[in-house]
Amino acid sequence: MMSAIVDTPIVETRPGKVRGAVSDGVKTFKGIAYAAPPFGVNRFRTPQPVEPWSGVRDALTFGPKPPQVPYPSPFELLIPDYGEQGEDCLNLNIWAPAGSSGHPVMVWIPGGAFEHGTGAASAYSGSRFARDGIVCVTINYRVGADGFLFLGSGTANLGLLDQLAALEWVRDNIAAFGGDPDNVTIFGESAGAMSVSTLLSMPRAAGLFRRAIAQSGGASIVISADTAQLVGRLLADKLGVAATRTALAAIPTQQFLRAQVELSADLAANPDPATWGREVALSMMPWQPVIDGEIIPANPIDQITGGAAASIDLMVGTTTDEWRLFLVPSGAMEHITTDMVAGVVTAYGLPVAETLALYRAENPDASPGDLLAALLGDWYIGIPAMRLADAHSNSTTNTFVYEFAWRSPQFAGLLGACHGLEIPFVFETLANGMEPLLGSDPPQALADTMHAAWVSFAATGDSGWPQYDLERRATMRFGTPSEVVDDPRSAQRELWDNARLSTPVPDPSSTSSASGSTTD
Repeated sequence: MMSAIVDTPIVETRPGKVRGAVSDGVKTFKGIAYAAPPFGVNRFRTPQPVEPWSGVRDALTFGPKPPQVPYPSPFELLIPDYGEQGEDCLNLNIWAPAGSSGHPVMVWIPGGAFEHGTGAASAYSGSRFARDGIVCVTINYRVGADGFLFLGSGTANLGLLDQLAALEWVRDNIAAFGGDPDNVTIFGESAGAMSVSTLLSMPRAAGLFRRAIAQSGGASIVISADTAQLVGRLLADKLGVAATRTALAAIPTQQFLRAQVELSADLAANPDPATWGREVALSMMPWQPVIDGEIIPANPIDQITGGAAASIDLMVGTTTDEWRLFLVPSGAMEHITTDMVAGVVTAYGLPVAETLALYRAENPDASPGDLLAALLGDWYIGIPAMRLADAHSNSTTNTFVYEFAWRSPQFAGLLGACHGLEIPFVFETLANGMEPLLGSDPPQALADTMHAAWVSFAATGDSGWPQYDLERRATMRFGTPSEVVDDPRSAQRELWDNARLSTPVPDPSSTSSASGSTTD
């Protein structure tokens, strides 16, 4: 027992010393608190400092994840629900090369529709990054109402402030783990990528990172303060209490989570924009970053277009078949009708005949479900990613764009290159419980290629393929083989650029059962 303790690394952070483990040249530290538990007197407060401690704390096991609603069926089978929930949930995990210093740092912000997520998922193991000279950090942050409730008073966007607190912890402590605090890359997927994109626009994030990678998410999923207050009042009504932070903070956690599940069910059953607000009625996501005029001063994409992220290197990308994850496993693809697709097209401000013809041109045998998957994938992710790349390409720093095109063999090949499929390739964690999505024999060579590109970008700002500009629009298409293509979706881009740019609201009767309600 004593020899094991002597052989384990001990690092002194500002609050106190932590003990990790070392294996195969990689140091690991798990469950380190970067902020105090956000419950009790800290419920609905900005992240508070960790109380200092004496002695040495073990950092050998993952800490609890934030209280959150369960994944809806069947996603709990495809996206394993890792770890226990608990109040001391604002924690992070570190994988670092043993015995050296000054390494680039990568901070992973997990996704989960702003309702789910943990930095402890096995696909997020940072050991391969550490093997390749990167200090990798994965974080937790408050989700659901605890992270994004806004009632018109108090502080909005607590989940984003948690992310900032984690980045501030990295700035102040990561050198002790061998990392370079002046060379930090933030990266995330889906809601994590939306968080990354929003952080690019936030004044409070200035100086906390040098580079950013947005995997399947842009800067478009945000809601107005008015819409946030509508949702907050609906939650309070569901719980039978006044719409105040004090009243809501007194609700026991499990009762609070059950009310959120019921609220999402109400939204799915009747997404009336008069009830929920335009943005939520369309996105089916009740909890999102809020344009509050302070933490998020204005629409993030407008801020980025105006140069808010001009000093940050950026990589942004998507998968080819994003929305098939939400329509294929559930069987919803089989129940989509042409009328439902036409209703979505109309709601998006697109010409029906021209749009259907364009999307069918890529797949002449496309079913209505195939068409809907492509349209929803573009609205939620593909077009926002393009606009993020366009907005940043005018900066003096680097912009790179990719598309992940390898198709999963699962669900008889119908899953395609779906949402989230690239994550285990990026982390090189193909064997870490991902067979339900990847199948039994995913290509290791593709993981080697993608992982190396992420390492290169974090270390140097160069991903290894031509930069993106508005003339060529060079895009690395990852597959077997991988290749650079120019402006690969020009027809879709031009179609959507001519569409109504304000947030559209579909006819609820035509889309509520088709659009899905979860973004990983």
